[in-house]
Amino acid sequence: MGYSYKKEGKFNYLEAGTGRPIIILHGLMGNLSNFDGVFDHFSTKGYQILMPELPIYNLPLLKTNVKNLAKFILEFTTFKNLHDYILLGNSLGGHIALYYTKHYSKNVAGLVLTGSSGLYESSMGESYPKRGDYEYIKKKAQDVFYDPKVATKEIVDEVYESVNDRNKLIRTLAIAKSAIRHNMAKDLPNMMQPTGLIWGRNDTVTPPEVAIEFNELLPNSTLYWIDKCGHAPMMEHPDQFNTYLEEWLAKEQL
Repeated sequence: MGYSYKKEGKFNYLEAGTGRPIIILHGLMGNLSNFDGVFDHFSTKGYQILMPELPIYNLPLLKTNVKNLAKFILEFTTFKNLHDYILLGNSLGGHIALYYTKHYSKNVAGLVLTGSSGLYESSMGESYPKRGDYEYIKKKAQDVFYDPKVATKEIVDEVYESVNDRNKLIRTLAIAKSAIRHNMAKDLPNMMQPTGLIWGRNDTVTPPEVAIEFNELLPNSTLYWIDKCGHAPMMEHPDQFNTYLEEWLAKEQL
């Protein structure tokens, strides 16, 4: 992997390549390594790929919401002096990208959403009473993917640790409530940026009908389907994801 991990001021982030910036926004329990395939491919194709660690578990509880995570990205783009960038978000990251575009659209050249929340998502909320049950958490983590083998022990251990850490659990629930409050349905028709929707046909968290609704509500959107694929296409089918992303970037001349 050709990217470097940087710590500068309040920001911890990955960066690779040069060219038009693509800012990756990870999901609620998304590991930075989820986007290895995007970094490896596009950092050699004339793009500057950046992925800040979102301070989901570090913000004061009352500020743990979509609004303040979007503000954090604004601070990051200002700190890095970024302009004319593409926002690429998975799950919660897609929701943050949409909220950001609603309020700070000046420098957003395009959006890529994959398994994005913002309209609807089936959360892990009902599983918290069983959060001490490793096998139950393992099953919930596997359900995110079409192929349960993608949920490695490392991924399951990370989810298990998160839902059994009181600080992380409280903030996870706060973010989930915030996501419901910040439904984007009324805002999407006003977002004129070209938008690529790359969706797993077997996504059970943000099901296919969510992608169809995004496609109908966003005026300048293109929808790509990946078969035998769940909620994280860039992990489960990285080559197909990159092919569609490259196709969309070429189509929109971005």
